[in-house]
Amino acid sequence: MSTPFAARCLLPPRASPSRACLQRTFHSSRSLYAVPGENDNSGNDIAENEKQAKWRYKKVKSIAPAGKKEDSKQLARPLPAGLKPEHFKAYTDKNKKILKEWYTPAQFAAIEAGESAVDPQDLAEQATLRDGPWAFDYLDDFAQIHPVIDKPVRAPEENYDPKLRYKNEDEIGEDFAKFIQDLPDEPTRLDYMKFRDNLRLTVGKEEAERNPRNYLAPDIPKGIPEMKKYGSTRKPGEVEIDPAMKRLMRQTGYSLDQIRRFRVKNLVTHRVVNQTKMGKIQSQYFLTVAGNGRGLLGIGEGKSTEPEDARRQAHFAAIRNAQPIPRYEDRTIFGDVKVKIGAVELELMTRPPGFGIRCQAYIFEMCRCAGISDLAARVTRSRNPMNTIKATFQALLTQRIPDEIARGLGKKLVDVRKVYYGGNVQ
Repeated sequence: MSTPFAARCLLPPRASPSRACLQRTFHSSRSLYAVPGENDNSGNDIAENEKQAKWRYKKVKSIAPAGKKEDSKQLARPLPAGLKPEHFKAYTDKNKKILKEWYTPAQFAAIEAGESAVDPQDLAEQATLRDGPWAFDYLDDFAQIHPVIDKPVRAPEENYDPKLRYKNEDEIGEDFAKFIQDLPDEPTRLDYMKFRDNLRLTVGKEEAERNPRNYLAPDIPKGIPEMKKYGSTRKPGEVEIDPAMKRLMRQTGYSLDQIRRFRVKNLVTHRVVNQTKMGKIQSQYFLTVAGNGRGLLGIGEGKSTEPEDARRQAHFAAIRNAQPIPRYEDRTIFGDVKVKIGAVELELMTRPPGFGIRCQAYIFEMCRCAGISDLAARVTRSRNPMNTIKATFQALLTQRIPDEIARGLGKKLVDVRKVYYGGNVQ
């Protein structure tokens, strides 16, 4: 059983102002994973067309179905057997008139010569489907406008309304009240569907909404309560928080007030030069300590070409790296601690109440940030500032607290505090 269909127009988009022109040529393609004759009803006619087309086409490498990687020999797929010479219609007078408007006389004469040289019988018997990456996999008529694929006809310019706007809540409420008032005694679902389909959302020309010249929606009205949540939630006079500060708050879990209460001190700052093939690249280095004064201490480093960026990096890194420091009676450390980093040898020693902090300036600032008020320190050999600060931070973290000593000696925590730390046991 043959299915009638029209031929395909091959004119380029600019050269075909109307889809009404039909010519004898066609535009189609074989399927990407197709086997010759899989969709045709007459296998004998297809086999005959393949034999007639064999002398014109070489063997090509076919694409095997999914899951198979073997190569097979396949000829170009012929046209369906239902195609007849009557399907390749010649140009009508109306088609020729349209072509003359878009082509020069020499070009139109060449088109007529090509059409007269091609016999429709040869197309029906020997033609094959076109093969190529941009070819269609079906036969269709370009004379018919498809509402989805083809570009629709634009509405006239008179439909444009520059004063078009959305209805407000009161206007939509009036429309709904009018709909309720005009309802029949026994309303049905169809009445509501008619109201929904015919309800206008804008004020202005009806054609501007039903059949618009363009598809640009009118401006969204101001003052919608649902849109306020997307705006700024800052109060009048409140300063906006820096994005880096917001990231630090998410990473540490601290609030903005808690971060601002940290005591921050820049202990080391110097210039760093990196020699490259483009010359010397200068940067600024900062080493900062930060603490809340209640047993929390951290150190951070930052380096950047801008001093302010480097200082901020070190500041945020110190708060991010803050760790709890064990403190005996919230004033000193638990016993003496010795630490060696690089060539720096450091010893921190506990002291009684009222002794104060008697040590280097770097250790003094770290103790103030951590909340230690009684301490003595001795630094031997090298006194490199960076290693001294890092050694002090490591010494504060490696203290032997009473719990560890009590478990090691098999004694109670009260006895350990009384004997080893001179604590006041109540």
